[in-house]
Amino acid sequence: MQKQHSCRGLCTRTCWAALVSVFLLAPAPGYAQPDGKKAGESLRWTDARDLGVEGRGWSDTKAFFDRLPARAEGTVPKSVWGLSHQSAGMLLRFETDATAISVRWSLTSPSLAMPHMSATGVSGVDLYVKTDSGSWRWLAVGQPREQTNQVQLVKDLSPARREYMLYLPLYNGTASLAIGVPPGAALAAAGPWGGRERKPVVFYGTSILQGACASRPGMVHSAILGRRFQYPTINLGFSGSGKMEPVMAELLAGLDPSVYVLDCLPNMSAEMVAERVEPFVRTLRSAHPQTPIVLVEDRRCPNGFLVEGRRKGNDANHAALRAAFQRLKKAGVRKLYYIPGDALLGEDGEGTVDNSHPNDLGFMRQADAFAKVLGPLLRK
Repeated sequence: MQKQHSCRGLCTRTCWAALVSVFLLAPAPGYAQPDGKKAGESLRWTDARDLGVEGRGWSDTKAFFDRLPARAEGTVPKSVWGLSHQSAGMLLRFETDATAISVRWSLTSPSLAMPHMSATGVSGVDLYVKTDSGSWRWLAVGQPREQTNQVQLVKDLSPARREYMLYLPLYNGTASLAIGVPPGAALAAAGPWGGRERKPVVFYGTSILQGACASRPGMVHSAILGRRFQYPTINLGFSGSGKMEPVMAELLAGLDPSVYVLDCLPNMSAEMVAERVEPFVRTLRSAHPQTPIVLVEDRRCPNGFLVEGRRKGNDANHAALRAAFQRLKKAGVRKLYYIPGDALLGEDGEGTVDNSHPNDLGFMRQADAFAKVLGPLLRK
């Protein structure tokens, strides 16, 4: 009897293991399944560059999906130049009546994930669709499994011509990207955001802006705000390297945005803030006298309520930015706005993965806080 009981226990454990294995390997709703070779060959592929890639501030780049112009090499800090090869914030908007959509993309690095950030955020692609009401809704994510991927993002769509938006990887470089639809399906570039030409919102900042640690590329606050207000955006977030150097001010001054959003305090000390913020703002204002400029305080580290060093660091650079803001206003700098940092991540401590970088909840909260200032500016 003991032997039989042991066998039943072993069989039970084996069956449970098999069931768990099947469950974990089964595709979940919204999961983009790898295309088979035969299926991929039957599709009509269109290079993303022929449809128009948005989120590129400059066209004179060393590689197509770079975020800074080629001339920046050797002038910006090496860390900024290296990170500029990562495609954070870039996206593709297109219209199609296809009932299935596939994507093929190649990455510049074989490192697909980080210890605190998933592969879907670091190296994946993220598909949204515009609904009949005109709002954007998430549809599917392309999970990267190797350096070159080909997946079917979605199938069995009801027949209709719709507008779609595909976000590119946040912390990996994009070497190539193509959209695949069945033969006979229409595929074309989408029209202007909101039905008319709009200048982009330029965001400049740190690893948080670059997207650490969003689960998907579309969950960064700059992307959320772009969808919410129907505005193009340019993401110039550089991990650990958003420090307001004069050369970065000159580069940003060469752009022509609807709004500048400067969100660099997580990488800056109070001393750096006092030294660099005012010259940076004056460079932008000299080039663009009427363009709104928004200064953003550092987010509060969630453990700062107990860790004194964190709290004092936040207090010091907040005070330095407020002082710089007041001096600029007193000197007559107009159209200058301010976003406080205390509420960026909420007050319950649940908004980050590591006491610094937002999770998706933190990014949503941050987008809501930004929207209070950006909404009135963009609606004008």
